[in-house]
Amino acid sequence: MSVDVFTEIVIERPRAEVASFASNPDNAPAWYVNIKSVEWESQPPLRVGSRVSFVAHFLGKRLTYTYEAIEFVPHERLIMRTAQGPFPMETTYTWQPTARGGTRMGLRNRGRPAGFSRLFAPFMASAMRRANRKDLARLKALLEKGFSSGAA
Repeated sequence: MSVDVFTEIVIERPRAEVASFASNPDNAPAWYVNIKSVEWESQPPLRVGSRVSFVAHFLGKRLTYTYEAIEFVPHERLIMRTAQGPFPMETTYTWQPTARGGTRMGLRNRGRPAGFSRLFAPFMASAMRRANRKDLARLKALLEKGFSSGAA
């Protein structure tokens, strides 16, 4: 069984600002509730082929995983895939302008758990959906209050 979770939110900030902030891995701990630290395995800035390791806590476990950027269209789309980690996953970020000058941001996580993890796929999808909603709400709150740090 595969896991495919899509969530989206409207953030009342310009697309370039939202996309620059959200696509910078250094900012992930500021808006991802579960991500505790980030370490670049390649030289910044982010581009296709960049590799970044994340330490996260999810479902009561400490996870370390490495993502590789496989597609990057600045201010439009970023696709990253786990290059190393406990659960093969692909994460897609999309940014579209709204009629009022804001940004509709989409966050999609999909993957195919293997082995023992396969049994928990439905539970994982539900937990991921809840976490993604919290993360996007946190990002919205940060950016609409004018927070910026390391935006590329």
